[in-house]
Formats: sequence, structure tokens, C-alpha cells
Amino acid sequence: MLSLINALPGAVAQGLIWGIMAIGVYITYRILDIADLTVDGSLCTGGAVCVMMMLSGQNVWVSMGAALLAGMVTGLATGILHTFAGIPAILAGILTQLGLYSVNLEIMGKANQAINVDKFSLLVSLRFIKGVPFYKNTILIVALVILVLIAFLYWFFGTELGCSLRATGCNDKMARAQGINTDFTRVLGLMLSNGLVAFAGALLSQYQGFADINMGRGAIVIGLAAVIIGEAVFGKLFRNFALRLFSVALGSIIYYLVLQVVIAMGLDANWLKLLSALVVAVFLGIPTWNDRYAKQFKDMGRRRGSAGKGGTD
Repeated sequence: MLSLINALPGAVAQGLIWGIMAIGVYITYRILDIADLTVDGSLCTGGAVCVMMMLSGQNVWVSMGAALLAGMVTGLATGILHTFAGIPAILAGILTQLGLYSVNLEIMGKANQAINVDKFSLLVSLRFIKGVPFYKNTILIVALVILVLIAFLYWFFGTELGCSLRATGCNDKMARAQGINTDFTRVLGLMLSNGLVAFAGALLSQYQGFADINMGRGAIVIGLAAVIIGEAVFGKLFRNFALRLFSVALGSIIYYLVLQVVIAMGLDANWLKLLSALVVAVFLGIPTWNDRYAKQFKDMGRRRGSAGKGGTD
């Protein structure tokens, strides 16, 4: 029990970092209505670019900015394959993700690149969870980053361009009828989403102290889990767009807290990916089950009501 309590701050910090990635997934999955699998590659791209930039002597902010831009380029590649080449979005994401494996290896030069917190001025680190001044605490820093990010996205999606992007996801044909260039908005949405994912990858590589070629494997499942859990738990409370984005970050924290509890209970770590897939499957199925059984209960109520009226007559 004590080990679980000691591990909770780390789970919260990791959940917040992945929450930024989940917000990127939310943009494509909920706003654009696209299942983008590019994120499994772009997360690693962000981490690889950030680490290699810092190893070459750049400061952390320049390195993270470069990671953000690199992620946007990966989204641009997927967007071009989808809009210009006419490839379905899910397949375009798979193709980009596949190509990024080689690109990420070329960026790092090998499968893994480490970065030492004692030699480099990192923004976040696993060692900045406890026993550090509050202004260096990883949880506080990432939480502030998320708040600034949500404020920016709330402003952006209230602009004409942001509304065009939302209209594209809601009704593609109607958006085109209103004169919106839906190909452009799709590409922009994919760039914005993967930029955030790569930014999260830059934070994650600093937090864990290395960038690895496989660090993004299964990222889409974690992102979807955070989105679905956040909506299931806070959907009825958070109606505002900014609060919905915040619920995604909270969903990511809940996801990692649940994983930490399950690990503390003795689950073999080899089963974590299967557990993640099951969690996503269950939460994706909840809305369908609710609608299906709610309809059945209503039908049963109507039948009983009709039978009662028939009996009294």
C-alpha cells in the first residue's frame, strides 16, 4: 500500500504529459471525426527531435519548439496523403506512421538516445516529482502548460478558421457548401493534432530521460482511453469546450492511476497493453449499451403501462 501511495505522484505527472497527447487525439477523433494513427510515430518524432536538439547544445525551449514543428510536418504528410492522394485517413495515418519509424531512427542515429538531467537543464523530469522547489515540480509545470494550451485552443476554435475546422468535422458537405476549403481544414487539423502529440513526446522524453524508437507504440490507444474516460466520467458535468479539453487531461490521469493500482495489485506488466485495449473497448461500448438498454427499459415501461390501462378498463 505504501509503495502505491509513493507511486501516485509519478502516475499523475505521467498522466498529465500523456494528457497533452490525448488533447491532440481529441482534435482529430472528436472534432475532425478522423481516426489518426500517425500519433504512434509522431510522439516518438517529438521526443527524438527534442533530445537530439538538446544533445547538440540547444536549450530546452528551442528543442521543444523544434519538436512541435516536426510533429506538424508529420501531420502535414498524413494530410497530403489523405486529401491530395485521396487515401482514406486511417490508411494515410498508418503509412505515415510506418515511414516515421525509419525517419526517427535516422534522427536519433540509433534506437535509443539518453539525456541526463544532471548535465542538461530539463523542463521536467522524473526526479522533479519530490524534494524540489514547487516551481520546478513536474506536476505543477505540466499542469500550467495544459492550462495555457487549453486557453489557446479555446481561443483558436472560436475564430473563423477554428469554426471552419469544427464545421468540417460536423458536416463535410455542408461546410463545402458554405465555401470552406475542407481539404485545407483537414490538413490544418492533422498538423495541429500531431504538433501537440510531438510536444507531449518532447516532454515525455525529458521526463523519462531518454527517447526510444518504440516510445510511441500504442499511443493511440492511450489517447483514446483518455478521451473516452474523460467523456464518460465528466461528460455530463463539462459542457463548455474548454472544460471538455480539460476532461481529456483528467481522463489521462485517471487512466494512469488505474494502471498504477492494477500494477500494485500484482498484475504482470506484460498484460498492460491488453488491459489498455479492454479499457478502451469497454468505454467505447458504454454509450451503445446505455442507448440499447435504455430503449429496452422504456419499451418495457410502455408495455406495462398499456397492460395496466387495459386491466383497469
